[in-house]
Amino acid sequence: MAGYITADIRGDGIVNHAEGSVELQGVVKRYGRTVVAVHNLSLAVTPGEIVTVVGPSGCGKTTMLRLIAGFERADAGRISISGAVVDGGGRVVPPEERRVGFVFQDYALFPHLTVGANVAFGLRGVGAKARAERVSTMLRLCALEGLDGRYPHELSGGQQQRTALARALAPGNGVVLLDEPLSNLDAALRRSVRGQLRDMLKQAGATALIVTHDQEEALEIADRVLVLQNGRLEQIGTPHEIYATPASPFVARFIGESNVVPGVVQCDGAATELGVVCCPPCFKTGCAVDVLLRPSQLCLEPDDCAAGVLVTRAYAGTHATALIRYPSGLELRCASDAALALAPGTRVNVRVQGCPTLVVAGTGASESASQPARAADAVGASAPLLPGGAYTRV
Repeated sequence: MAGYITADIRGDGIVNHAEGSVELQGVVKRYGRTVVAVHNLSLAVTPGEIVTVVGPSGCGKTTMLRLIAGFERADAGRISISGAVVDGGGRVVPPEERRVGFVFQDYALFPHLTVGANVAFGLRGVGAKARAERVSTMLRLCALEGLDGRYPHELSGGQQQRTALARALAPGNGVVLLDEPLSNLDAALRRSVRGQLRDMLKQAGATALIVTHDQEEALEIADRVLVLQNGRLEQIGTPHEIYATPASPFVARFIGESNVVPGVVQCDGAATELGVVCCPPCFKTGCAVDVLLRPSQLCLEPDDCAAGVLVTRAYAGTHATALIRYPSGLELRCASDAALALAPGTRVNVRVQGCPTLVVAGTGASESASQPARAADAVGASAPLLPGGAYTRV
């Protein structure tokens, strides 16, 4: 059957693909006249790289995967796989000829086929001996040995997920797309399986794009994390870059948790209700700014003279999360020592440790459409313009 690639299948379970790259250039996907699911998206994924894709519901994550797989056709732009154009410039390659494996959210295993038969499904045109060897290799790679005779309903959720992955990898696909592959698993199992998923993909040498709603999962599995909002690329970078140096207020708020503290720039930093915090030099004195601080950057201590009041404290084992409220209405979430027992109503002093995650111009203007114009007036002419209207990562 056309589209099933057999020449690259090796006996060791490794995908033999010298390329396996994925590139999107100015890709647009519309539904009707008003809905733009993917907006001018450009992206380059290198061979063997694992990229997790995160963003709020409806931001275009799954649509992007479907465009790469060929289940949807782009309205504009170009998609290339392993250096060959598969969509764009008048050329459209059918899904079965793209050498792309797809793991659906519900796994989409064939209920009437055994595990072995599911894994072998894509190995058309392969001799019986080679097919059996390949299935055996994939079962071993995906920790499914001894389960080849079982049916999907006889498997655990983790085993079903690994069967779907084995089926996607079996034909020697250079690229594997996974849409919420762990969403059907309970929390404890997800934590153990996500490490296994990364190991299996790395052992297979496959290039992978993984859509997930779980931020912790995205950071743990990925070589790079891609953040989407309204079909647009907000930022792509290593897990550390995404968390520690977000490129926009949206990324800072979406990945992890951030406190937004208004301040005013002065000669020695930004004056806030928490005191003076470090501020990049490109802001003019007197400029209103929003300072974004992670809960882990804040530490608290009892202080009868302090303005902050402990509202609630949630125990989480290794740490506790405290909600602090100020007379102005400012509320902060702080990660405190679990052993520090404080009762609601206790006055506490909150101190900032380290530099802010992000500083942006204009109190309350972080997400407004007019922010770039306001921010441009507030910073020096030589200040860098960062994505999303964010100015100066610290």
